Order: sequence, then structure tokens, then C-alpha cells
Amino acid sequence: MAEPDARSWSDAIGMYGRRATIAKVTSRRHGNWMLDLPTLMRGDTRDIRGWRTVDLWEGEPERLDEPSYPFVIPPEAVATADAWKPYLHEIPRSQAVRFLVALSTPWIDVTEEPDFEERREDLERNARVILSRFPEGSHFYANTGHGSDARDYYQRVTEWYSFSVRTYDFGLVLVSQSEVGLVWSFR
Repeated sequence: MAEPDARSWSDAIGMYGRRATIAKVTSRRHGNWMLDLPTLMRGDTRDIRGWRTVDLWEGEPERLDEPSYPFVIPPEAVATADAWKPYLHEIPRSQAVRFLVALSTPWIDVTEEPDFEERREDLERNARVILSRFPEGSHFYANTGHGSDARDYYQRVTEWYSFSVRTYDFGLVLVSQSEVGLVWSFR
């Protein structure tokens, strides 16, 4: 799949508009991409290409007191980027497609989506457009615990490492040579 343009990107991440989700991309400024992760979690980050972002809390009062709201950035993660390593597990591109689809569903659980089979093709196409911004050689990391690389994201996810003040939060970090993105959904 060719790299997306601003319009196809906007259409694709539009699938997160009905969710409590943050979906955005920034430039990769560090050799260790984990140092770029707090930048994405702060509310002041815009898409590096000027493309559409999804951020439920953009401009909300919660961000006035804490720019990273609803994320909780552990102090050790700012000081030592490798502090994120135990909480994010690499998954293959094929799993990333399915996880991006699951992140778009109301309960982050496709088994609770009544019309999933009718919408599946469109949701997967949108997920592939999102991933097309991250070419071959890119890496994808989920907060869904050990075994994430073999997890079936079309089944209920019951294990995760929370990165927020919310009860449930599931997310994917997308890393290329030049950009770092995240799609994080909250419940």
C-alpha cells in the first residue's frame, strides 16, 4: 500500500472519532524512540505533517493542570526512556491491523460490536492506511502484556499495562525511522 495523503489519513483515523481516543504522530527526534513518547502524550503536540489528529481532551480543562492528561508519565520514564520497555511489547504488522481495529470499537472488544462483520472490511482498510504511514522496517508496540505478538485482538483483551488515570486504556505505539505515533483508546 502506498503512503497515505492527508485526506486518506483523515478518513482512516476518523474511525476513532466516536471513541475516547488519542491518535497522533510526531517526528522522531531521538535514536531511542521511547524518549519521544512523552512528547506524544502531552496535549500540545500536533501532527508533524499538519494532518488530522484525534484527541478527545484537546482544549479541555484537565489539560490546563496536567498537559499529559489522561496519561500518567512515570518520572523514571522521563529520566530513563528504557523504563517503558517492560510495559510495551512488539507486535507484527498483521497484529497491529487487528489491534487498530479493536481500538476503534466502543468497548475495545470486537466481540461486543454488533455489526462488526459488516464493518470489518472498512475498519481493516482504515487500519492499513494508518499503518501505511509507517513503511516496512517500522515497529509496533502494544501495552497488552507478554504474548502480545500472538494475541488475537479480535477476542476480548484482558491483560494490559495502564498508562493513564482512566480505568482501562489500550494503545499502540508506531515507530518508523522518522516518525513516532500512537493510537490510544480509553474506557
